[in-house]
Amino acid sequence: MAIFRVVGLGIQIISRDPQDVLVAYGLGSCLGIGMYDPSSRTSGLLHAVLPEYSGTSDSLPGKFVDTGVPSLINGMVKAGADRRKLIVWMAGGANMIFIPGTGSTFDIGSRNIQAALKVFDSLNLRLSGQEVGGNAGRTVRLYVGEGRMTVRKIGDEEHNITISHYEKQVSQGVNAPCPRY
Repeated sequence: MAIFRVVGLGIQIISRDPQDVLVAYGLGSCLGIGMYDPSSRTSGLLHAVLPEYSGTSDSLPGKFVDTGVPSLINGMVKAGADRRKLIVWMAGGANMIFIPGTGSTFDIGSRNIQAALKVFDSLNLRLSGQEVGGNAGRTVRLYVGEGRMTVRKIGDEEHNITISHYEKQVSQGVNAPCPRY
């Protein structure tokens, strides 16, 4: 029987329980970054809100992409994951607020995506799949026992996040950054 564990704003949850399904509902400009180590069967899901830590006294490292990703990795390693074997997915990063003439100031989604790609690159992490950008919210689920992450947009069916799905997005003209192979 599946146990749904909600990953709220700025939160990360790490699990090795095969019954757990980690869920981040309603990702708009936020990113859901999931990781899985198949050898230890350790999973983690981060619900990052903003791209960069601004030096405020905010005590949630998961609130920011640049501090949340390393925090998620550290937590997973403490739970038994092998950093070298991590499978990494991300979803979200939509442009939910469009104001003509403001440039990218309010495009938090694109800034979150770029911050994640920068962090992945600096930590030498390979992105295994993504569904990002656009202007629609998404819900992601990480099935701990199966080692897979799914995404669902309003009006669409839930599907696995894969590189091939990313390539399908690009072929349909959805503006999304190139994954790291």
